[in-house]
Amino acid sequence: MASIPPAATSTMQGVEGSRVRSLLSEMTVSEKVGQLHQISSPGGVTPELRDLVAAGRVGSVINEVDVDAVNELQRVAVEESRLGIPLLIGRDVIHGFRTVFPIPLGLAAAFDEETVRNMARVSALEAASTGVRWTFAPMVDIGRDPRWGRVAECLGEDPYLSGVLAAAMVEGFQGEDLSDPASLAACVKHFAGYGACEGGRDYDVTNVPELELRNVHLPPFRAAIDAGAATLMTSFCDVNGTPATSSHLLLTQILREEWGFDGFVISDFGSIPELIVHGVAADEADAAREAALAGVDMDMAGGAYDRQLGRLVGDGVIPTERLDTMVANVLRMKLRLGLFERPFTDSSHFPARGNPQHLSAARSAASRSLVLVKNDGPVLPLAPSSLQKLAVIGPLADDEYDQMGTWVFDGDASLSQTPLDALVATLGPDVEVVFARGVETTRSRGSEGFGEALEATRSCDATVLILGEEAVLSGEAHCRADIGLPGAQAELVRAVTSAAAGPVVLVVMAGRPLALEGVADLVDAVVMAWHPGSMGGPAIADLLLGREEPRGRLPMTVPKVSGQVPIYYARKNTGRPASHNEVVHMDDLPVHAGQDSSGHACWHLDAGFEPLWPFGYGLSYTTFSYSDLRVDRCQVSEGETLVVEARVRNQGTRFGYELAQLYVRDLVGSVTRPVRELKGFRWVALEPGEERIVRFQLHTDDLAFHGRGMEWGTEPGRFRVWIGSDSRAALGAEFEVIEHRP
Repeated sequence: MASIPPAATSTMQGVEGSRVRSLLSEMTVSEKVGQLHQISSPGGVTPELRDLVAAGRVGSVINEVDVDAVNELQRVAVEESRLGIPLLIGRDVIHGFRTVFPIPLGLAAAFDEETVRNMARVSALEAASTGVRWTFAPMVDIGRDPRWGRVAECLGEDPYLSGVLAAAMVEGFQGEDLSDPASLAACVKHFAGYGACEGGRDYDVTNVPELELRNVHLPPFRAAIDAGAATLMTSFCDVNGTPATSSHLLLTQILREEWGFDGFVISDFGSIPELIVHGVAADEADAAREAALAGVDMDMAGGAYDRQLGRLVGDGVIPTERLDTMVANVLRMKLRLGLFERPFTDSSHFPARGNPQHLSAARSAASRSLVLVKNDGPVLPLAPSSLQKLAVIGPLADDEYDQMGTWVFDGDASLSQTPLDALVATLGPDVEVVFARGVETTRSRGSEGFGEALEATRSCDATVLILGEEAVLSGEAHCRADIGLPGAQAELVRAVTSAAAGPVVLVVMAGRPLALEGVADLVDAVVMAWHPGSMGGPAIADLLLGREEPRGRLPMTVPKVSGQVPIYYARKNTGRPASHNEVVHMDDLPVHAGQDSSGHACWHLDAGFEPLWPFGYGLSYTTFSYSDLRVDRCQVSEGETLVVEARVRNQGTRFGYELAQLYVRDLVGSVTRPVRELKGFRWVALEPGEERIVRFQLHTDDLAFHGRGMEWGTEPGRFRVWIGSDSRAALGAEFEVIEHRP
């Protein structure tokens, strides 16, 4: 495999380029390799780590968040190493630091760039105060299989939404100037296709045709890179027979040559030596060669580069020019971060972590992330004036830690305000709140606590069940085959709803969409709360009591049962699509197969073809209608912009927020196209009876895709467009794209 031409990956012009060239000219091979070697902190400044840093054999340290230790490591690097090159300190700062925001999937439910940008800015301020200048986020893997534990960390199932929010997260982490000491270099991950791992099993193989890879999985990465993402991380997975960490197609052809990325690429944790386990490398030296020539600049905590690169360069297996390109990529990032000028951190220059302003931002994000998906009656919002006693039941009602969710290494549980605490504080002395756990944990299978729960619900005017998954049940390597409510929680729901004296509201805290058929139909209302972070409790209380209007929308399709997954809205039509008129349940089939006249279409006999709730779905405390959809012309030439608009009206008696969503379908393409694709969204705030025109601009470039020969472009032909409140929007029109005629 040919090495990467230096010009393809290095910006070696101007002052920055001059400084990089000057450093490279002074460095030994060992010092160059050192810049590509990352170590996970052993905890503090050990003699061994000090010696490695002083010798110039370490370029980056992760998982050290004690500012004194970080400053001492930087002092050793800049004062005791021969060339004085500072270290790059990294940490997984995923959805908060001390102050914890909703998990990324919950943030995606806000459908709001500013919410995501604010999360990243607060996180950067708090993390940078410890000397951390690099975060391994955003994760933009497309999540279409909720069995996969890492959907908690993704931004949903849709490439457009993920791309918009990924760009906002990059902007929030990196700020206006990457050299600002309060900025974090973003690392967009995992490149690429990781979300399509077989069976929803972490680290499993990914078989994704290149068309699917380019049209579905890569666009959010491109959006993050276009927003200025400083670094990129490879995926653990095998992508179509080649592990991503050794993929020349991904790391050189697409990333460098097609996209012009000039940041640096890091492997995932230990993924270089894992090439041996995959079976594409004979030994560690072979693994290091594969990764280096494919395009991986830095080895995350694997040690393969440290042990092997020097010899591989000396033997001519890896050209010196390739090594220099890798090192230049890393040095350039350290220069851009201003580490050479300001290697040390003065925490007194930063706002206090977990301060009221940060907690207020977390509360706002949590409020916007909550999705009301069912409200029969309606029973919500609960009116405090009609309550004398409220039952609050469930193991997650008063759990400061688990409401923070996965990936919270530095989260401070003492900052968490739980739903139970918030409901008690908000309702005050006039309403008695009766709490019962029901089950000890979300995984508990026993019914010993049911009695207390039933006594509570029988004696109260209304019941709030707060159930779901503990944080440990989602995240990396925490995948589930059955994504229903774990443990005895479904039985608890059945028992409570049978005994309740008043309405029952289910609040679901989870790191993924749960399959709730057989549970959701028993309760009067359902709120998807995800893992809402430090201020999840007040946000939930505000929504339940009507102090805040519901605003969240589903960033992932919610299945009825686990066997439906993967299930997502942007599916292909197939040659035999299902329709409402055709679906036959297996209970209605004849005894003998020869008598079956139900037809043949794409569905499950025991679950149909529709989800429990679709992508983009979410209710308000009022109702909205759409009418008068209009496109400003029936034909649009390539390179031009079409205007699509519709009228949105608040038909209810209460103020509310509506998310108008724009979907498009390419009716005839050179390759099969999704039945719908999200192309825009707009929030509208309307008083009762108020109406407004929502307007979208749709450029023909927004309709482009990779076609049969992998070429990128917009194909002339007929399209259908819809505007509505979710991915099932019915109000639509057609238009045609025609070839540009000069």
